Amino acid sequence: MNLLRQARPDGFVLGIIAVAALASVLPATGTAETVLGWATKIAIGLLFLIYGARLSPQEAWEGVKHWRLHSVVLATTYVLFPLIGLALRILEPTILTQDLYTGILFLCLVPSTVQSSIAFTSIAKGNVAGAVVSASFSNIVGVFVTPFLVILLMNTSGDAHVDASSIVNIAVQLLLPFLLGQLIRPLVTGWLSRHTTPTKVVDRGSILLVVYAAFSESMNQHVWSSVSVWQIVAVVLTCIFILALVLALTYFIGRAMGLPLADRIVLVFCGSKKSLASGLPMASVLFAGQPVGLIVLPLLLFHQIQLMVCAVLAQRYARAHVSHVVGDAEPALRD
Repeated sequence: MNLLRQARPDGFVLGIIAVAALASVLPATGTAETVLGWATKIAIGLLFLIYGARLSPQEAWEGVKHWRLHSVVLATTYVLFPLIGLALRILEPTILTQDLYTGILFLCLVPSTVQSSIAFTSIAKGNVAGAVVSASFSNIVGVFVTPFLVILLMNTSGDAHVDASSIVNIAVQLLLPFLLGQLIRPLVTGWLSRHTTPTKVVDRGSILLVVYAAFSESMNQHVWSSVSVWQIVAVVLTCIFILALVLALTYFIGRAMGLPLADRIVLVFCGSKKSLASGLPMASVLFAGQPVGLIVLPLLLFHQIQLMVCAVLAQRYARAHVSHVVGDAEPALRD
């Protein structure tokens, strides 16, 4: 019976698959696409507002001071991932075309996600304060580091530039709601403690919106019609390999460093993610005049795979937390 319960499909994962399928059949276009974009931004802003309201200033400051955790997340994102991407050059051109390999390397250079990393950390009962700082800092640093790495490691024109509005968008959409949540915390903290459903709805709802928006955009750009089935399979398998390797390495690195479980959860979820929201705009600038649709295809696929895999891991961490079984406190990567 235990085995049957573990094999039962997770409702959240089924929801992600359903939303992806819906977007593939009925992608948002025109006015609906604009509305979806604003809805996603509002959901993400609300997510950070709630996190800010839930975290005490003392907890937030402890998150900022946790330099060991943040440094290893940054090293995973901007050192480990690029090394893996460079090593995978052996797949070109026999398994991956030049454009698809460029896409694989590019996905290894983009920043970590913000909203989904923090949402999964929250679901898994990890160190949310640490996740907020790690994910946000990784994204801000990536605005400068990712273009530099692309120019350094790829055969680009060298005229890539980063708009300062990217930093402003991060500040307005993520940090400002978080600070606002800190300000209104005395007014709402009691209510949020008694009612956990709103936080769960926003956690999961923001991720589902991101999935729908990503698949809608890929359908509207006709990305899927420009590659063969076997090429897509090769990219999917490569993405699965990269994610599995990074998840395993972050898990064992966290244990080797002696980090507490709550921080190891942050490392697993923040260190293994790649941001579609940051990656797509950067790709349009860095690869102007090149087949951007093909180059971002690996990032599109990796993004969906990481959401589904991490949804399962987060739910299993959460169940282990509720069960209070010490021996099963980290079942996610052992099974």
